[in-house]
Amino acid sequence: MTLDEYQADALRTALVNDELPPLWYLALGLAGEAGEVANLIKKFERHGKAFSADAVADELGDVLWYLAVAAKAAGLTLDEVAAKNVDKLRARYPEGFKARG
Repeated sequence: MTLDEYQADALRTALVNDELPPLWYLALGLAGEAGEVANLIKKFERHGKAFSADAVADELGDVLWYLAVAAKAAGLTLDEVAAKNVDKLRARYPEGFKARG
């Protein structure tokens, strides 16, 4: 599955009366879901909960859904967002990332 194929499938569950939710709602949802990922990792690391790749995948999937729908609301495809990000990283780190020290 490509990012754009995922985005098209995600949009099937995003439309309300043939309209996308407003961008502010999507941004808040994205932040909330990212917080759920962070909270899950905290529970693994700090509270001794057994690591579960499935639980991480579920939460990251929710992040991806909000990202896909927010991108569409901004007039972008996920493939465009991904390509733009890679271009930015290549310009910033032409030799790849190297840790200090």
